[in-house]
Amino acid sequence: MDMWTFVFVCLSISVTGLHADFTVNVSPSVKVKENEGVDLKCSYTADFGSAPRVEWKFKDLKGSQTLIYFDNKPTGQYAGRITMYDGGLRFNKVTRADTGDYDCEVSGNTGYGENTIKLTVLVPPSKPVSRIPSSVTTGNNVRLTCFDADGSPPSTYRWYKDNTPLPEDPTKFPNFKNLTYKMNVFNGNLEFPSVSKLDSGSYLCEASNGEGAPQRGDAVHMEVRDLNVGGIVAGVIVALLAVGLLLFGLWFASKKGYLPKKAESKPKQQAVYTQPRADDMDDGDGEFRQKSSFVV
Repeated sequence: MDMWTFVFVCLSISVTGLHADFTVNVSPSVKVKENEGVDLKCSYTADFGSAPRVEWKFKDLKGSQTLIYFDNKPTGQYAGRITMYDGGLRFNKVTRADTGDYDCEVSGNTGYGENTIKLTVLVPPSKPVSRIPSSVTTGNNVRLTCFDADGSPPSTYRWYKDNTPLPEDPTKFPNFKNLTYKMNVFNGNLEFPSVSKLDSGSYLCEASNGEGAPQRGDAVHMEVRDLNVGGIVAGVIVALLAVGLLLFGLWFASKKGYLPKKAESKPKQQAVYTQPRADDMDDGDGEFRQKSSFVV
Protein backbone atom coordinates (compact mmCIF):
# COMPACT_ATOMS: atom_id res chain seq x y z
CA MET A 1 0.00 0.00 0.00
CA ASP A 2 1.50 3.33 -1.05
CA MET A 3 1.28 6.53 0.96
CA TRP A 4 -1.66 8.06 -0.94
CA THR A 5 -3.74 4.91 -0.61
CA PHE A 6 -3.06 4.85 3.13
CA VAL A 7 -4.13 8.52 3.46
CA PHE A 8 -7.34 7.87 1.49
CA VAL A 9 -8.27 4.89 3.68
CA CYS A 10 -7.66 6.91 6.84
CA LEU A 11 -9.82 9.78 5.60
CA SER A 12 -12.61 7.38 4.62
CA ILE A 13 -12.57 5.81 8.07
CA SER A 14 -12.64 9.25 9.71
CA VAL A 15 -15.57 10.47 7.57
CA THR A 16 -17.51 7.25 8.13
CA GLY A 17 -17.00 7.53 11.86
CA LEU A 18 -18.10 11.15 11.83
CA HIS A 19 -21.38 10.39 10.06
CA ALA A 20 -22.05 7.38 12.33
CA ASP A 21 -22.23 9.56 15.44
CA PHE A 22 -25.79 9.98 16.83
CA THR A 23 -27.44 8.41 13.79
CA VAL A 24 -31.11 7.36 13.57
CA ASN A 25 -31.97 4.72 10.95
CA VAL A 26 -35.45 4.01 9.53
CA SER A 27 -37.14 2.55 6.47
CA PRO A 28 -38.10 5.75 4.64
CA SER A 29 -41.28 4.39 3.05
CA VAL A 30 -43.79 1.85 4.37
CA LYS A 31 -47.08 0.74 2.75
CA VAL A 32 -49.82 -1.30 4.36
CA LYS A 33 -53.44 -2.14 3.58
CA GLU A 34 -56.18 -0.55 5.65
CA ASN A 35 -57.21 -2.39 8.84
CA GLU A 36 -53.93 -4.32 8.99
CA GLY A 37 -51.06 -3.98 11.49
CA VAL A 38 -47.69 -2.44 10.64
CA ASP A 39 -44.26 -1.92 12.19
CA LEU A 40 -42.40 1.38 11.96
CA LYS A 41 -38.81 0.45 12.74
CA CYS A 42 -36.38 2.98 14.19
CA SER A 43 -32.86 2.05 15.31
CA TYR A 44 -30.04 4.29 16.51
CA THR A 45 -26.32 4.15 17.24
CA ALA A 46 -24.90 3.27 20.65
CA ASP A 47 -23.52 6.76 21.27
CA PHE A 48 -26.99 7.87 22.46
CA GLY A 49 -26.40 5.76 25.58
CA SER A 50 -28.12 2.76 27.07
CA ALA A 51 -31.47 4.45 27.76
CA PRO A 52 -32.01 7.36 25.33
CA ARG A 53 -35.20 9.39 25.14
CA VAL A 54 -37.35 8.33 22.17
CA GLU A 55 -40.32 10.34 20.90
CA TRP A 56 -42.61 9.91 17.89
CA LYS A 57 -44.47 12.64 16.01
CA PHE A 58 -47.05 12.34 13.24
CA LYS A 59 -47.84 14.86 10.47
CA ASP A 60 -50.93 14.15 8.38
CA LEU A 61 -51.55 15.03 4.74
CA LYS A 62 -52.98 18.42 5.74
CA GLY A 63 -49.82 19.36 7.65
CA SER A 64 -51.26 18.99 11.15
CA GLN A 65 -48.66 17.60 13.60
CA THR A 66 -49.37 15.44 16.67
CA LEU A 67 -47.25 13.78 19.36
CA ILE A 68 -48.07 10.06 19.44
CA TYR A 69 -45.43 8.82 21.88
CA PHE A 70 -44.07 11.08 24.59
CA ASP A 71 -42.64 10.62 28.08
CA ASN A 72 -42.45 6.83 27.61
CA LYS A 73 -46.14 6.36 26.83
CA PRO A 74 -48.63 6.75 23.96
CA THR A 75 -50.63 9.98 23.91
CA GLY A 76 -54.39 10.47 23.73
CA GLN A 77 -56.07 8.56 20.92
CA TYR A 78 -52.99 6.37 20.35
CA ALA A 79 -53.27 4.66 23.73
CA GLY A 80 -54.27 1.07 22.97
CA ARG A 81 -53.51 1.48 19.24
CA ILE A 82 -49.70 1.40 19.31
CA THR A 83 -47.06 -0.67 21.08
CA MET A 84 -43.48 0.48 21.63
CA TYR A 85 -40.59 -1.95 21.60
CA ASP A 86 -36.81 -1.76 21.38
CA GLY A 87 -36.23 -0.77 17.79
CA GLY A 88 -39.60 0.53 16.68
CA LEU A 89 -43.31 1.15 17.02
CA ARG A 90 -46.20 -1.11 16.03
CA PHE A 91 -49.73 -0.14 14.99
CA ASN A 92 -52.25 -2.85 15.88
CA LYS A 93 -54.53 -1.72 13.02
CA VAL A 94 -54.29 1.28 10.72
CA THR A 95 -56.93 3.39 9.00
CA ARG A 96 -56.66 5.78 6.05
CA ALA A 97 -56.34 8.67 8.52
CA ASP A 98 -52.96 7.25 9.60
CA THR A 99 -51.37 8.06 6.23
CA GLY A 100 -48.60 10.63 6.68
CA ASP A 101 -45.07 11.24 8.00
CA TYR A 102 -43.77 9.75 11.26
CA ASP A 103 -40.71 11.31 12.89
CA CYS A 104 -38.57 9.17 15.20
CA GLU A 105 -36.59 11.50 17.47
CA VAL A 106 -33.82 10.20 19.72
CA SER A 107 -31.79 12.14 22.28
CA GLY A 108 -29.18 11.11 24.87
CA ASN A 109 -25.59 11.80 25.97
CA THR A 110 -26.03 15.40 24.76
CA GLY A 111 -26.68 14.09 21.26
CA TYR A 112 -29.80 14.33 19.10
CA GLY A 113 -30.95 12.64 15.91
CA GLU A 114 -34.17 12.12 13.97
CA ASN A 115 -35.47 10.49 10.83
CA THR A 116 -38.81 10.27 9.00
CA ILE A 117 -40.92 7.35 7.80
CA LYS A 118 -43.60 7.96 5.17
CA LEU A 119 -46.54 5.63 5.86
CA THR A 120 -49.11 5.06 3.12
CA VAL A 121 -52.30 3.22 4.07
CA LEU A 122 -53.58 1.57 0.89
CA VAL A 123 -57.27 2.14 0.12
CA PRO A 124 -58.98 1.28 -3.21
CA PRO A 125 -60.79 4.11 -5.00
CA SER A 126 -64.51 4.63 -4.61
CA LYS A 127 -66.98 5.60 -7.32
CA PRO A 128 -65.89 9.10 -8.36
CA VAL A 129 -68.22 12.08 -8.28
CA SER A 130 -68.24 13.95 -11.60
CA ARG A 131 -69.79 17.22 -12.75
CA ILE A 132 -70.67 17.23 -16.44
CA PRO A 133 -73.03 19.86 -17.94
CA SER A 134 -75.80 18.49 -20.16
CA SER A 135 -75.92 21.53 -22.47
CA VAL A 136 -73.33 24.20 -23.34
CA THR A 137 -72.91 26.90 -25.99
CA THR A 138 -70.19 26.87 -28.63
CA GLY A 139 -67.17 29.05 -27.91
CA ASN A 140 -67.54 28.96 -24.12
CA ASN A 141 -64.94 27.69 -21.66
CA VAL A 142 -66.28 24.43 -20.20
CA ARG A 143 -64.76 22.37 -17.38
CA LEU A 144 -65.71 18.81 -16.44
CA THR A 145 -64.58 17.64 -12.97
CA CYS A 146 -64.03 14.23 -11.39
CA PHE A 147 -63.04 13.37 -7.79
CA ASP A 148 -62.53 10.21 -5.74
CA ALA A 149 -62.60 10.96 -2.00
CA ASP A 150 -61.33 7.60 -0.70
CA GLY A 151 -58.38 6.38 -2.76
CA SER A 152 -55.00 6.16 -1.00
CA PRO A 153 -52.57 6.87 -2.49
CA PRO A 154 -54.59 9.58 -4.30
CA SER A 155 -56.21 8.39 -7.50
CA THR A 156 -55.30 9.44 -11.01
CA TYR A 157 -58.08 10.01 -13.53
CA ARG A 158 -59.00 9.06 -17.06
CA TRP A 159 -61.84 10.38 -19.22
CA TYR A 160 -63.96 8.55 -21.79
CA LYS A 161 -66.04 10.00 -24.62
CA ASP A 162 -68.65 7.68 -26.12
CA ASN A 163 -66.85 4.79 -24.31
CA THR A 164 -63.54 5.64 -26.03
CA PRO A 165 -60.62 6.59 -23.73
CA LEU A 166 -59.34 10.11 -24.38
CA PRO A 167 -55.54 10.52 -24.56
CA GLU A 168 -53.97 12.93 -22.11
CA ASP A 169 -52.53 14.97 -25.01
CA PRO A 170 -54.85 14.88 -28.08
CA THR A 171 -52.29 16.59 -30.36
CA LYS A 172 -50.15 13.42 -30.38
CA PHE A 173 -52.89 11.22 -31.87
CA PRO A 174 -54.28 11.72 -35.42
CA ASN A 175 -57.81 10.66 -34.45
CA PHE A 176 -57.98 13.33 -31.74
CA LYS A 177 -55.93 16.17 -33.25
CA ASN A 178 -59.05 18.26 -33.98
CA LEU A 179 -60.06 18.24 -30.30
CA THR A 180 -58.76 21.06 -28.11
CA TYR A 181 -59.42 19.80 -24.60
CA LYS A 182 -56.88 19.86 -21.73
CA MET A 183 -56.79 16.91 -19.31
CA ASN A 184 -55.26 16.91 -15.83
CA VAL A 185 -54.87 13.27 -14.74
CA PHE A 186 -53.98 14.28 -11.17
CA ASN A 187 -56.95 16.49 -10.21
CA GLY A 188 -59.50 14.98 -12.63
CA ASN A 189 -60.30 18.12 -14.66
CA LEU A 190 -61.20 17.96 -18.36
CA GLU A 191 -61.31 21.49 -19.76
CA PHE A 192 -62.43 22.84 -23.14
CA PRO A 193 -61.04 26.39 -23.60
CA SER A 194 -63.44 26.97 -26.52
CA VAL A 195 -65.96 24.16 -26.81
CA SER A 196 -67.20 23.21 -30.31
CA LYS A 197 -69.89 20.95 -31.71
CA LEU A 198 -67.22 18.26 -32.23
CA ASP A 199 -67.09 17.96 -28.43
CA SER A 200 -70.71 16.79 -28.12
CA GLY A 201 -70.96 13.29 -26.72
CA SER A 202 -71.34 11.05 -23.66
CA TYR A 203 -68.61 11.58 -21.03
CA LEU A 204 -67.57 9.58 -17.95
CA CYS A 205 -64.45 9.51 -15.76
CA GLU A 206 -62.48 6.67 -14.19
CA ALA A 207 -60.42 6.74 -10.97
CA SER A 208 -57.58 4.31 -10.21
CA ASN A 209 -54.64 4.10 -7.80
CA GLY A 210 -53.33 0.56 -8.26
CA GLU A 211 -55.33 -0.76 -5.32
CA GLY A 212 -58.39 -2.74 -6.30
CA ALA A 213 -60.33 -2.30 -9.52
CA PRO A 214 -60.65 1.13 -11.20
CA GLN A 215 -63.96 2.83 -10.51
CA ARG A 216 -66.10 4.68 -13.06
CA GLY A 217 -68.55 7.51 -12.54
CA ASP A 218 -71.91 7.95 -14.24
CA ALA A 219 -71.98 8.80 -17.96
CA VAL A 220 -73.62 12.12 -18.90
CA HIS A 221 -74.37 13.32 -22.44
CA MET A 222 -73.08 16.84 -23.12
CA GLU A 223 -74.76 18.64 -26.01
CA VAL A 224 -72.93 21.58 -27.59
CA ARG A 225 -75.35 24.07 -29.20
CA ASP A 226 -74.75 27.08 -31.44
CA LEU A 227 -75.52 30.52 -30.09
CA ASN A 228 -79.16 31.41 -31.01
CA VAL A 229 -78.53 34.82 -32.61
CA GLY A 230 -82.03 34.98 -34.15
CA GLY A 231 -83.65 34.42 -30.78
CA ILE A 232 -81.57 37.16 -29.17
CA VAL A 233 -82.45 39.66 -31.94
CA ALA A 234 -86.15 38.76 -31.69
CA GLY A 235 -86.04 39.27 -27.93
CA VAL A 236 -84.47 42.72 -28.32
CA ILE A 237 -87.12 43.75 -30.89
CA VAL A 238 -89.96 42.58 -28.66
CA ALA A 239 -88.50 44.53 -25.72
CA LEU A 240 -88.20 47.71 -27.81
CA LEU A 241 -91.81 47.35 -29.06
CA ALA A 242 -93.03 46.93 -25.48
CA VAL A 243 -91.23 50.11 -24.39
CA GLY A 244 -92.62 52.01 -27.41
CA LEU A 245 -96.18 50.90 -26.64
CA LEU A 246 -95.78 51.96 -23.02
CA LEU A 247 -94.56 55.43 -23.99
CA PHE A 248 -97.40 55.81 -26.55
CA GLY A 249 -99.96 54.80 -23.94
CA LEU A 250 -98.67 57.39 -21.48
CA TRP A 251 -98.74 60.11 -24.14
CA PHE A 252 -102.30 59.25 -25.25
CA ALA A 253 -103.61 59.11 -21.69
CA SER A 254 -102.03 62.50 -20.93
CA LYS A 255 -103.52 64.05 -24.05
CA LYS A 256 -107.04 62.79 -23.27
CA GLY A 257 -106.80 63.96 -19.69
CA TYR A 258 -106.91 60.51 -18.18
CA LEU A 259 -103.89 61.23 -16.06
CA PRO A 260 -104.37 63.39 -12.91
CA LYS A 261 -103.32 67.00 -13.41
CA LYS A 262 -100.79 68.62 -11.20
CA ALA A 263 -102.47 70.87 -8.58
CA GLU A 264 -101.93 74.64 -9.15
CA SER A 265 -100.53 76.58 -6.24
CA LYS A 266 -102.37 79.75 -5.13
CA PRO A 267 -100.37 83.02 -5.05
CA LYS A 268 -99.52 84.29 -1.61
CA GLN A 269 -101.22 87.51 -0.37
CA GLN A 270 -98.96 90.46 0.31
CA ALA A 271 -99.71 93.51 2.48
CA VAL A 272 -98.58 96.89 1.06
CA TYR A 273 -98.35 99.87 3.41
CA THR A 274 -99.15 103.33 1.94
CA GLN A 275 -97.76 106.49 3.54
CA PRO A 276 -100.49 108.99 4.72
CA ARG A 277 -100.99 112.17 2.68
CA ALA A 278 -100.34 115.62 4.07
CA ASP A 279 -104.03 116.61 4.15
CA ASP A 280 -104.78 113.54 6.18
CA MET A 281 -102.33 114.63 8.87
CA ASP A 282 -104.65 117.37 10.30
CA ASP A 283 -108.42 117.58 9.83
CA GLY A 284 -108.73 120.99 11.39
CA ASP A 285 -109.61 119.99 14.86
CA GLY A 286 -106.03 119.39 15.82
CA GLU A 287 -106.39 115.69 15.72
CA PHE A 288 -104.08 113.44 13.73
CA ARG A 289 -105.62 110.87 11.43
CA GLN A 290 -103.71 108.17 9.67
CA LYS A 291 -104.94 106.34 6.66
CA SER A 292 -103.58 103.06 5.64
CA SER A 293 -104.51 101.16 2.59
CA PHE A 294 -103.86 97.49 1.90
CA VAL A 295 -103.49 96.03 -1.54
CA VAL A 296 -104.11 92.37 -2.09
